[in-house]
Amino acid sequence: MELLLPHPSNSSPLTVLGFLERAATVYGDSPSLLHTTTVHTWSETHSRCLRVASTLSSSSLGINRGQVVSVIGPNVPSVYELQFAVPMSGAVLNNINPRLDAHALSVILHHSESKLMFVDHHSSSLVLEAVSLLPKNERPRLVILNDQNDMPPSSSNDVDYLDTYEGVMERGDPRFKWIRPQSEWVPMVLNYTSGTTSSPKGVVHSHRSVFMSTINSMLDWSLPNRPVYLWTLPMFHANGWSYTWATAAVGAKNICVTRVDAPTIYNLIDKHQVTHMCAAPMVLNMLTNYSDQKPLKSPVKVMTAGAPPPATVISKAEALGFDVGHGYGMTETGGLVVSCAWKPEWDRLEPYERAKLKSRQGIRTAVFAEADVRDTITGKSVKHDGVTVGEIVFRGGSVMLGYYKDPEGTAANMREDGWFYTGDIGVMHPDGYLEVKDRSKDVVICGGENISSTEVEAVLYTNPVIKEAAVVAKPDKMWGETPCAFVSLKYHDGSVTEREIREFCKTKLPKYMVPRNVVFLEELPKTSTGKIQKFLLRQMTKSLPR
Repeated sequence: MELLLPHPSNSSPLTVLGFLERAATVYGDSPSLLHTTTVHTWSETHSRCLRVASTLSSSSLGINRGQVVSVIGPNVPSVYELQFAVPMSGAVLNNINPRLDAHALSVILHHSESKLMFVDHHSSSLVLEAVSLLPKNERPRLVILNDQNDMPPSSSNDVDYLDTYEGVMERGDPRFKWIRPQSEWVPMVLNYTSGTTSSPKGVVHSHRSVFMSTINSMLDWSLPNRPVYLWTLPMFHANGWSYTWATAAVGAKNICVTRVDAPTIYNLIDKHQVTHMCAAPMVLNMLTNYSDQKPLKSPVKVMTAGAPPPATVISKAEALGFDVGHGYGMTETGGLVVSCAWKPEWDRLEPYERAKLKSRQGIRTAVFAEADVRDTITGKSVKHDGVTVGEIVFRGGSVMLGYYKDPEGTAANMREDGWFYTGDIGVMHPDGYLEVKDRSKDVVICGGENISSTEVEAVLYTNPVIKEAAVVAKPDKMWGETPCAFVSLKYHDGSVTEREIREFCKTKLPKYMVPRNVVFLEELPKTSTGKIQKFLLRQMTKSLPR
């Protein structure tokens, strides 16, 4: 056949930003965002996003194409709108975890070279402290998010808020022609996997990878038109696993919630007839252990990920009426690229057996190219026996462009053999479904938050009384995993207590990274080469109180 070349009419760059324009036409009068007393329609959301994008690219703010604009805030309408508005201005969107401490936040702001930052008032003091740690010529300008209208802009440390979010929006042009990417490979978002070291990993996703991830999420979950979606998953977690954009494509009613507790979730599910939500296993566990729980009036589809969910949690949740789906992905893949696709024959199994199958991570999603488990030495696929372990590797369109300003880190994970190496250890079952068994980098996943054990260890080693330190994951009924520190002391006089070590860590780490348990050993177990045997420490945590 004759070779036909691409034409402008058939090669428009892929981008999710057009979903909002379509939503305004198809679902214009339907509710888009609900939060306390705030109710917006899709046509209003479209207009508001255009106006914010217009102001960002105007002379008053002067954000140029490719510059970074940061957002730190909870699940409120303005944070949702900024998922569209920032890239519609041609800027790169950077969502930041509000649970970080000031030092970690300042590291991210310095590394990303953020020019402007939208700040929720609850994070105001944190941001002002972080900005004060930067040289004045590196400080981003600040805009206060005022969804609640319950706190006026403030200033300190010689840093003033430039404006309010509503002020930025009101100055904008609703007829603004949003800036389409010249290429689908142009960066769209910058998400950080960790911000607590001097060299954090900034994951760069293109318009193409975001589009692929979003379509992937919609198809894998069979997301219908006009679902009612409850935002229990933080939007700063990989852009809400891409559902910030997916919900626009299907005209969803987005229920924003800033307080994630069992009474609030159950109340909102009942009040709004919620049909879909995403949640870490910890949230599922919280819902199943709520004392006033009642079976749901209508089923709610829940997608869980972030840590391997215990089968018992899945079983209890489904008994209440939650239809649990389970997936696996990373910040580097923009969302879930493996899911435990359900087979009809499994319906005949007992509930707990079904839950055990569903607790496996599963098989690659339909839009993703390949997922495999490979021997770390030979590089060949492991046996499909559910026992032989190897490293999980990916290949597909939603994999990141690379790590920002880190070519060595990018090359270490995106190797010349054409695979992205996750660093996670897993097995492949005879039916072709993979299961995560361990994390080679010893990451502790606490309530959906990734905690690097080496970062906590580095802090412990700064304590003058500690000789050796190792941090491992301890199973926890509420959080899935919590960090547990094993330490040996320089002096064995009994004067140092567990509380003192934890208080020391609190002065240097975000609260969620502080070890929940500190175990004192005379000597940490080691190999003949002097390497601490963490697998033995993990076994020891199982005997500790949970």
